[in-house]
Amino acid sequence: MERIYIPRLTRLPEQTEVLEFEETIPGLDTLTPVKGQLQVTHQGNYLEISAKAETIITLTCHRCLQQYNYRLAIQPSELIWLNESATPEQELFDRELGSEDLVETLPPQGYFDPVTWLYEQLCLEIPQQQLCDRNCQGIAIQDKPTSEFIDSRWASLQTIKNQLSNN
Repeated sequence: MERIYIPRLTRLPEQTEVLEFEETIPGLDTLTPVKGQLQVTHQGNYLEISAKAETIITLTCHRCLQQYNYRLAIQPSELIWLNESATPEQELFDRELGSEDLVETLPPQGYFDPVTWLYEQLCLEIPQQQLCDRNCQGIAIQDKPTSEFIDSRWASLQTIKNQLSNN
């Protein structure tokens, strides 16, 4: 996908560009290409971006360390402010928006990079706690009685300890 020149959006029907894609995203290790649709709409002083994308990634379980495949599907939407000198508190047509809704900014005469945006959105959806199964028990550890295992380096100390306890 190529970067989108923001002023060009104003000349499109409904000031919207819709991109269908199926490609690999640099920096994101996936088993299948990322497939989906991205819509960018120019709303005057902000961009409205929404997407639907999916892919399959390989994760490592944090409990048992087994690798497993995970279907990563996202439907993000975001508003990106276009006027760097303006503040988000300014009126945005008749739509009610909080200042927390407009975090990102781009220059009005600049470019929007859909690949970078998709990469960020996909990375945000990768689960923080990666478990192959809800009931994963983790790595099986065989408990050995501590009395059977004696480190030979501590044998002298063990002898002194036995002598003191016998007195």
